[in-house]
Amino acid sequence: MAPPFVSVTDFEEEAHKIIDKKALDYYRSGAGEQFSLNLNREAFRRLRIRPRCLRDVSNVDTNCTVLGNQLKWPVGIAPTAMQKMAHSDGEGGNAKAAGEMGSVFILSTLSTMSIEEVAQVAPDTCKWFQLYVYKDRSLTEQILRRVEKANFKALVLTIDAPIFGQRWADVRNNFSLPSHLRLANFDTRSSQSDGVHSEEGTSGINEYVASQFDATLTWKDVEWLVKSTYLPVIVKGVLTAEDAVLAREFGCAGIIVSNHGARQLDYVPASIEALPEVVKAVGDDIVVMLDGGIRHGNDVFKALALGAKMVFVGRPAIWGLGCGGSAGVREMLKVLKKDFEITMSLTGCQKLKDIQRNMVVHESEYAKL
Repeated sequence: MAPPFVSVTDFEEEAHKIIDKKALDYYRSGAGEQFSLNLNREAFRRLRIRPRCLRDVSNVDTNCTVLGNQLKWPVGIAPTAMQKMAHSDGEGGNAKAAGEMGSVFILSTLSTMSIEEVAQVAPDTCKWFQLYVYKDRSLTEQILRRVEKANFKALVLTIDAPIFGQRWADVRNNFSLPSHLRLANFDTRSSQSDGVHSEEGTSGINEYVASQFDATLTWKDVEWLVKSTYLPVIVKGVLTAEDAVLAREFGCAGIIVSNHGARQLDYVPASIEALPEVVKAVGDDIVVMLDGGIRHGNDVFKALALGAKMVFVGRPAIWGLGCGGSAGVREMLKVLKKDFEITMSLTGCQKLKDIQRNMVVHESEYAKL
């Protein structure tokens, strides 16, 4: 790492110099023209903060409890596939850093370290597991038992990926998993472990998903999952009130409002744009969280003001990993946490409960003047 790193952008710019181009394009690209990818950031910029003054902020407290998990702040690491492409520390490095910062790490099904390996490297980290349901349902059931045995605290079911979106960079690059890596949650002899390879003019990850993931999933399968485990089930990929209500009806404990890093369908709303609709639909009946576009402490503040109980960062964790392995992720999280604490102080918020809905408004409120 080459100091000073004072923002997430510093980690991003440095990581872009380090990470192999095909892997970098995989991590940073969005679907189609990448309109929604840019919108994830732009939508945050369109929100204005209304700070309150003359409040005691001598002791800012960011501690929180989410789904029974005691955390030091409401920011976690989102699931991202194949992290050893960024650094040899891989998912274990990210998980360890999250634990050191008192946060949540979500492990992807498509990881380059296994459930058991990550549990061993980061035993004290609060770990959730992101689940894709495979056509071979028995394989999914085996994963559930392994996750439970490894003391993960929740399941995060991705519901916006019956197939993967068209990411032009991956097609141009004929993206495939480097030969020295494998999808570690599967038997080394299986097609699930060693299947991310591409033909000319295709993306290996898209081919893998089309051949392995169950595209017939419905809300009835969510109900099956809820009944199949004692762990709380969170659905990730909700962008509408209608799906939020269904998540509640089918027994989910939480929702992550997300457009999958804008990697699935282009021209969907930014996650932060969809958040108020979801919060209004389900209120406090279910824990609402968010990922997508978080880069600054004031982004965290804005999401919490609009009703999220917690937010997650995906690409920033990869940039930290690329810059210095687990230590790089820890430093990135420290920078983000400090920025969030400064934002809380300068808005007059001593505790998270002090962050109120009326403290964030759309820029159009001021355009009327």
